[in-house]
Amino acid sequence: KVKSQLEEKEGKTFDVFTAVEFKTQMVAGTNYFIKVHVGNDEFMHLRVFKSLPQENKPLSLHSYQGSKTKHDELAYF
Repeated sequence: KVKSQLEEKEGKTFDVFTAVEFKTQMVAGTNYFIKVHVGNDEFMHLRVFKSLPQENKPLSLHSYQGSKTKHDELAYF
């Protein structure tokens, strides 16, 4: 659901976009930290926010980190 948001921020499209790992953090909603394979040996780390159910808001791409590898640790950021 956030692929198009990332593509817009990066100014390019990703033929491959596969989540391979994730962590969560409970706040006033939920932060999801997701390692995504975007093709070849390239990975990106995404921070996606899911608001509380009663707020009825869509998932939002809060921030991301590029130039990651498969073995980079997925950490909170």
